[in-house]
Amino acid sequence: YALYYNKKIFADAGISKPPATWDELVADGKKIQATGKQVIGTEGSNLSENIHQVFVLAKQHGADFFTADGKPDFTNDNAVAAVKQYVDLMAKDKVIPVSNAEYSQNQSLSDFAKGKTAMVLWQTASATFKSLGMKDSDWAVAPAPVQSGTPGTGAQVNSMVAGINMAVFKNTHNLDGATQFVKFMTSDDEQKILNKAYGSIPPVKSAQSDPAFNAQGTAVLRQTLASSAAALPQVADESQFETAVGTAVKELFAEAAAGRAVTTESVKAKLLKAQQQMPKK
Repeated sequence: YALYYNKKIFADAGISKPPATWDELVADGKKIQATGKQVIGTEGSNLSENIHQVFVLAKQHGADFFTADGKPDFTNDNAVAAVKQYVDLMAKDKVIPVSNAEYSQNQSLSDFAKGKTAMVLWQTASATFKSLGMKDSDWAVAPAPVQSGTPGTGAQVNSMVAGINMAVFKNTHNLDGATQFVKFMTSDDEQKILNKAYGSIPPVKSAQSDPAFNAQGTAVLRQTLASSAAALPQVADESQFETAVGTAVKELFAEAAAGRAVTTESVKAKLLKAQQQMPKK
C-alpha cells in the first residue's frame, strides 16, 4: 500500500508535503476541506480493503488478531483501538466522506481520478488512474502513514504484503510440466513482463532491478515491500477472518455514516461478534 495524493489539491490547500503520520493526515484534512474538496477515500463496504487497513493499524498499535498458537484474539485492547482509529477517520475526524461507507467497487479511485478527493490509500493504482483519464503529472505517491516516526518493522509497519500464490500438488498428473510452468512464471523475464503490465512489484528480487520498478508508481511500493510490509495472519482460517472482521468494520462504517456514535465498547462488541463466527477448534 501507498498514499496517493492529488498535487493540485495539496497546492491549493497550502500543503507542501504529504502527511507521514495519521495526525498529520487529519490536520491536512482540515486544510483540504477548507478548499471544498474531500480528504481521503476508502471502500467502506469492501471486506478485503477493510481487513488490509485494520491489519496494518493493528500492527502499528502492537496488536495481532491471532494468538501465537493461532487462536482468534479480535477483542484485545490494541486491536480494538486499531479498528476504532480506522473508523474514526469517518466518525470522529471527518476526513473520510460518509458516502464512502457504501463504496465497494473502487468508487474511491474514480473520485480521486476526477479530482473530488485529495488522497487514497491503495496498492498498484497508476494504471487505473490512467484508464480513468487522470494524467501521471496530476498525482504523486508517498509511503502510507504511521503513528509517528518513519515506516519500518514492528509498530512502524505501513502495509500488508499482497500477491498471488502458486502451488503444485504432490498428486498432480503432470508434476514435471507443472514444475516447469512455475519456473517459467517466476523467471526474471516473465516477472518483468507480468508486473510491468499490472504496475506491481515482482516478488523475485532479481527482477526488481528493472527501471520500470523504480518509476513514479512503483518506487514507493518497492521500498514498502522491502522494508515496512507484513504478511497477513498465516493461519488456516484467514479467509474467515477477512470475512468476519471485514464485515464488522463495514457495519461500523455504516453506523458512523448514519451519525451513530462509534465507541470503544461498540467496536469491541462488533469484534466479539466476529470472533464468535470463527470456526471452533
